[in-house]
Formats: sequence, structure tokens, C-alpha cells
Amino acid sequence: MHILLLSTYFRPDIASTGVLMTQLAEELAELGHRITVITSMPHYDTNRIWDSYRGRLVVHECQGLMDIYRVYLYVPQQKENFKGRLLNYASFHLLSGLVATFIRHPDVILVPSPPLTNGVTGFLISRLRRIPFVYNVQDIWPDVVIRVGVMKNPRIIAFFRSVERFVYRTAAAITVIGEGFRRNLVAKGVHSDKIHIIPNFADAEFMRPLPRHNGFSHRHGLDDRFVVLFAGNVGLSQGLDTVLEAARLLTDRPDVLFLIVGNGAAKFNLIKQAEELHLNNVRFLSFQPHEAVPEMYASADVCLVPLRRGLTEESVPCKVFTIMASGRPLVASVDRESDTWQLVKEAECGLCIEPENHEALAEALRTLYADRTLRRCLGRNGRKHVVQHYTRQAMAQRYEDVLQKVVGNTERSRKQSD
Repeated sequence: MHILLLSTYFRPDIASTGVLMTQLAEELAELGHRITVITSMPHYDTNRIWDSYRGRLVVHECQGLMDIYRVYLYVPQQKENFKGRLLNYASFHLLSGLVATFIRHPDVILVPSPPLTNGVTGFLISRLRRIPFVYNVQDIWPDVVIRVGVMKNPRIIAFFRSVERFVYRTAAAITVIGEGFRRNLVAKGVHSDKIHIIPNFADAEFMRPLPRHNGFSHRHGLDDRFVVLFAGNVGLSQGLDTVLEAARLLTDRPDVLFLIVGNGAAKFNLIKQAEELHLNNVRFLSFQPHEAVPEMYASADVCLVPLRRGLTEESVPCKVFTIMASGRPLVASVDRESDTWQLVKEAECGLCIEPENHEALAEALRTLYADRTLRRCLGRNGRKHVVQHYTRQAMAQRYEDVLQKVVGNTERSRKQSD
């Protein structure tokens, strides 16, 4: 089976979706499938296209058993610029669609979101090439941007709601990462038979428990600190201002350090807020190279999964599985009884608190600070649960089943119409 993967991000860009899709593509290639990837030129970690890619429209690469086509896209200087982000999407869709017309004999298209508009490009390619497309929902748009207040105009909301319905209707199958997503789509009129739940996963061989004192820890002066780590997109949905308020409550513990690693639309304001609060126990780092990620997580004593209220009712962030695979305990600031809350409780891998509650966050961190045995137990539980239930190999086989079923159905339909 020849699978065409249309993904905005793909390693070496280290957005969570990019890493996830890279690992999935690698596993599908290992299962014997031909994989062609159309993605953007690397830019996510630096907010500008890497120098080695600048000045070109398309770059062809080979990575193991995969063909990768990286296309130019417009990168706005400010990630929170809504118009700039739309231009970013439009430029990617235009060039990726053009490149897709020259890919020889694909059988099926796999299209992950966000953005939602990837699904429109997937539809156009599928009709042009007369092959089905499968839509992979990593975030439900436009719900997310409406909830965080980025999208407020009723006409714009109505437009993207119509785009959402169109993508769901035209996709041959839809994969979602949790039961909450499935309920959301069914409530919007999507037939349940079309929806397949395939959770996200961790690379349990790459992400593994490592010594607390390591190269990353030494380089950044973390050996003698109690490190509370947040790593990922420093965006509007994470609610990291709550983390800063918790850090303010823990200034009486001089060995506690809050380490925020990543870039995003909220980072500038967070740095300014930390300076205004005179928080000497908060440090910011940019995205780290992929190969440094296991040691980065190993350098943490506790990891954070903070989100604003109403944003985790339906999904489990990728970083939850990464933290669990690393053998570190976590504090999840998420909606009660959300999919994330239930996973953390089921795996017994961390503490759950209500979102946007800095006092509860500070208290949870004090509990873990005082109890090394509890931290080790929660970390071991998380690692065990990931290895048993959420490996990349197991999830890739589930994707393979969906893709093969869709291709088979399309071939049968063609024979019946001939």
C-alpha cells in the first residue's frame, strides 16, 4: 500500500504532531508500506524557515524507507497573528497540493490536523487522484480557538464550522485520539461507524527512564535543583500564567526551579510576567534538539500538563505519553473526569488538579517535593502503563487496519461501478 501523508509538521520540526507523525510513518514503513510525506520546511522551533532550506520552493529528501517533500510556506513573525497564520496555512496548502499531483500511484491519503484546512487539501487531492483520504483529528477545530478566545467573529466561526462539517462528510474515515473526541464528532452529526479511536502513543525505546543527573542536567545547572518541567508549545491554551502564580507561592523553597521549555504565542508575555513578579525560580529555554529530549525529561523531578479550563474535556495531550514513557511523575491541571484525568488515575502516574488553580498546583508540587518514594512509584507506574498499552508499534498496526479497510472499500466500489 502506498500511503501519502500530508502533515504540516514532520521531524526535524519538533512540534508534537510532527514527532508523532514521523514515528507513525516510520512504523508503517517497517510494516512494508511505501510512505510519501508532503510537509513544510522546518520552522517551528525558530519561527523562521531554517537557513539550509531558504530560497527554495520544494526540497526532496529520503529518510530511511520514506520519500519526503518539504515545501515552502509563509511564516509570520508573530504566532498570535491570526491573519498571518491563515496566510501560513494557505501557502502550505497551495504548494503541498501542487506537489501531490506529481506523486506516483498513491493508494490513500492520511491527513492529520491541525489545522482544519488540511482536510480541505486532502479532499482536493483525493478527488484529483481518485483515492480516499483519512482524516486524523489531533485537535478539534475550530472548537479550540473559539474556547481560547482567538476566534470571536460570528461569521468567521460559521465559516469554519461549515469547513469542519465538509471535511468530516468527505473523509472516507476519521481517526480520533480519544472517546471525548468521538462524542464531540457524533454530537455534530458524524456517523459513529466512520470514527475510529486510536490513541496517541510514545516511543518507549527512545523515551525511556534515564539517570536524573545527565548531560542536559549538567549543562543547565539542574543537578542540585528540584526541577518542575513544562515542555512543549508555550501557547494560549496551556494556561501557563497559572504555573507562574504557583511558582510565586513556592519561592520559600529556594531549590525548586520551574523550567519552561518551548516557544509559542504566549512566551513573550510569560517572560514579562515572570520579570514583573521577580520570579528567580522560573527559567525559560527554547525548543531543544530532538536527541536531547530524553535527557531533558530525565532532568525533571516532576512534569506539568497544564491546560485552561474546558480544553481537556475531550483529549489527551501527546506530552502525557512522553512523560509517562520517561518514568517521571506528572501533575495534570485538567478538567475533572476528562480523558486525561481518567488516564492519569487509571495509570496511577501522577496527581490531577482542577485547571487554572495555582494554589492547588502549588500544593500538589509540595506533596511530590516532600515524598521521593511517591515520585518514584508514580514514575514507574506511568512507564509500565505506556509499555503495556500505548507503544508506537501497537498504534501503527491500528492505523494500518483503518487505511487498508478504506482502500479495500474504495477498490470494491470501483469494481461495482465498472
